[in-house]
Amino acid sequence: MFCFLLLLIVIISPSEVRGNGTCDVVPKNVYIEVGSDTEIVCQSLCVRGKVFWTQNNKILPRNLSRWINSSHTVVSLRNFTLRKAALQCHSEDTKEILGGTTIRTYSKPTNVGCIWHYKKDSWGGVPQLFTCSWKHQLDAPQQINYTVLCSSWLHASYFEICSSHVTTCTFKDVHLSNNITLVGNYNVTVRAKTHHWEVYSDVYQFEPHHILQILPPNLNLTAFPGHVVAEWSISAMSAKHHCQVKYSKVGDQEASEKVLNTTLEPRHKGKITIDNVDSCTYYKVSVRCALDQAPWSEWSLEERLLTELRGSDVKLHLWRKVTEADQDGVRNVYAMWTEIPSTCQGAFMYSIHLTANKNVIDIDYGHTVCGNSTCRIHVDEEAHRLKLKVHHNEALLAQDSVYVPAVGESLPHVANMQTSSRHGVIHVSWDAPAQLVSGYMVDWTSDGHRYHWMETNSTSTSLFGLPVKTPHNITVTPLFDGKTGLGTQALHICSSVSGPGNFIHINVEASDKSAHVSWSMQPQEVCGGVIFHYVVFYGIGEGRQLNITVDGTKQEVHLKDLTPDTQYSTHVKAVAQTGASQSNVKHFNTKKFDPRMVRPLIIFGVVIIVGVLFVGLCCAIQWKRFLKKQVPNPGLSSVALWPTASHQKGMFLFRPFSYPSESLCEPVYIEEPQPISTPDTHLDPTGVHKEQDNNPAVIAEPDKRPHETEDTFNQSSMESTVLLSEGGSPLSPYRSQGSVESPTQSGGKEWNCLLPMTQQELSTPVSVYVTVDIFEQYQGKLEK
Repeated sequence: MFCFLLLLIVIISPSEVRGNGTCDVVPKNVYIEVGSDTEIVCQSLCVRGKVFWTQNNKILPRNLSRWINSSHTVVSLRNFTLRKAALQCHSEDTKEILGGTTIRTYSKPTNVGCIWHYKKDSWGGVPQLFTCSWKHQLDAPQQINYTVLCSSWLHASYFEICSSHVTTCTFKDVHLSNNITLVGNYNVTVRAKTHHWEVYSDVYQFEPHHILQILPPNLNLTAFPGHVVAEWSISAMSAKHHCQVKYSKVGDQEASEKVLNTTLEPRHKGKITIDNVDSCTYYKVSVRCALDQAPWSEWSLEERLLTELRGSDVKLHLWRKVTEADQDGVRNVYAMWTEIPSTCQGAFMYSIHLTANKNVIDIDYGHTVCGNSTCRIHVDEEAHRLKLKVHHNEALLAQDSVYVPAVGESLPHVANMQTSSRHGVIHVSWDAPAQLVSGYMVDWTSDGHRYHWMETNSTSTSLFGLPVKTPHNITVTPLFDGKTGLGTQALHICSSVSGPGNFIHINVEASDKSAHVSWSMQPQEVCGGVIFHYVVFYGIGEGRQLNITVDGTKQEVHLKDLTPDTQYSTHVKAVAQTGASQSNVKHFNTKKFDPRMVRPLIIFGVVIIVGVLFVGLCCAIQWKRFLKKQVPNPGLSSVALWPTASHQKGMFLFRPFSYPSESLCEPVYIEEPQPISTPDTHLDPTGVHKEQDNNPAVIAEPDKRPHETEDTFNQSSMESTVLLSEGGSPLSPYRSQGSVESPTQSGGKEWNCLLPMTQQELSTPVSVYVTVDIFEQYQGKLEK
């Protein structure tokens, strides 16, 4: 058919191609079965010269193509296995693509198989289901329709059983028994079909007995001490069949499952014994069977069973811990043994029998009924033997004994005991004593109440399954001649060591160019790792981190050479042999200035302010005093000259004003008042005009009586009163007290309270003035 199509293209197409002058490749979108052959034609009338072919952009060898005529070239593809390929025809001269096509392959279904089986809840009879399965390509670009076809010696032609779009198909017709019986052979094929291709699988031939899947067996289990008996029955007992029994401990992984195989003859029930099972342990068991050459049935429902206790499985491992003798010589012996699993059913009774060897005579102290795994016995300082007996349902199940040494008894002991721990396992080693020993008993405890022990013949052992981060006390005792030696103990051995602990907080006290960092950690655990050192990391923002290492005994550090007014971040890392822990990140800002200079500056500023205030207050007080001083009234004052250097006695009548606190002693003579008249101007002896004052100043002595003042005033009436002037300056308003006549000469009273003066003071005349106000003040003081 394909050759006829190719010949038709060669005969007809030249006239058409010459008519339209086109190039092309035929046929288009080719589907072929994988491994078959195909030929593709290239029409090249639109170009001159030869052509070449490419497959998936790769040039095909020239020997695969041939010329039919000047305008047609055929390429032959043999045993084509690619799932998909793009085939193109090119001009050798211009290298342009003249046309192309796509070739896809398909395959036929393989590994066809069928089973004849029952529905899930069926109880027997003729199987109701017929299921076939096969393998086929899964990445088809379009949906594939599958159809299962069957033929037999009764039906020569194939008839359709079922159809689907997946690689399995089940026939659920209730009249299946009319189509398939247990007699004769059957042929099955699978047809795969799409819009572009159709293919059939190879024929699968079978006998009904070979594809019959029987129902799962009914299983029954019985437990005995040390073994379990499994029994079952199947629906088709009239034929020879094979069975498998699967069992394992409850909770174990599937890898620990064990399978037992057995073959049963027709009309024989299934029975098998499962040996070597652990005592008082739950097991799960299931079974499946199959007719000869038929597929396996489904596994039966899983049955669970608790095994019985076997006496040989009871390992008491009796041991004891002996305390020091008290004042009365009594010692407490704690007898311990491996507890029988609580899953074991029945009544168990434990009893301790105590015997002592005194004077080569064994003395029986009777027995003590104990609990499940421990018992306390009181013994004296002599050697004793403890015998443990266990009864199960009033029958002796097992027994064991242990030796208790006498106080001070010379016994061998191990030496150079060493321990180490790693990953939760403690390794213990020791040196054997000089005496020959039969073994060693190693016991350990983490709380001092519950003990574990094991017997070994080696001088080293490893303890597994210990609580993590927990200290243990380990004792090694040698065994010899049915006795025990002295135990050697190692205290507080940790099964694993934890990290250095967690940080509680971290504090930072920052200055301008430095910071003090301190931290605290949780209390160290008993099995906590010893901290070797701390590493303090610090830096600015996301920049490079600096670090300082601090000894593990310190929890503070001083950071130097920081940048003022900058935000820093810091955190601390504790490093131990068992790991490391890290604190949270702490952020802090450095100061602009050194805080240590702030206090002195504040104190200095306060002192300056207080000093300024004090000085100001003093100035204010002085200014206030100055303002309170009364200024002399020129109209009420007189001016006199101090005695000159020619004064005979070097004395002066008025006290210098530098001594205001002292009282006045010299009398002051006052001019007599003049009658009120029009001022008369006359010349003083120097020739200067003098205008008399209409209100002469009247100066009265404080200690004089009124009549004395009057006399004195009369005596001084001889004084000439003139206005003083300096150079050409205006006239002074003060009246002059010229020494026209001394008071002594005038015969008036005088006080001789004269003060001595220096030569310099006597040589320089000094002008002074006295006001009536001053004398009035001092007069008030004198009166007081």
